[in-house]
Amino acid sequence: QVRVVESGGGLVQPGGSLRLSCTVSGRLLSINHLDWKRKDLGNDGEMVARIDSNGGTLYADSVKDRFIISKDNDKNTFYLQMNSLKPEDTAAYYCSADVVGWRGTSRSRFSSWGQGTQVTVSS
Repeated sequence: QVRVVESGGGLVQPGGSLRLSCTVSGRLLSINHLDWKRKDLGNDGEMVARIDSNGGTLYADSVKDRFIISKDNDKNTFYLQMNSLKPEDTAAYYCSADVVGWRGTSRSRFSSWGQGTQVTVSS
């Protein structure tokens, strides 16, 4: 199985910064791309940022120029540096890894999600 674990959430004042981490482990052969997504009571979920296997990145307009997604290939760890945080950034943040890995004895491509980490921006 493939395991995805997020960390780094917490309470921060408006204008502050946080760095989220996401580690992908288990029976995987490759990671095609990884998304950071967020969900709060007001939406069904929003993709915040994506990084692909070549290091290409994509950002939601709402976080462009404030958030930076990066990765450490050696550790299969992905980061979301969040700067100039706003109250509207408050949400549960999740990693979704698109991987090629093993499920039982079958090799396949699938997505694995973490449990999420809460980010609260408030004074």
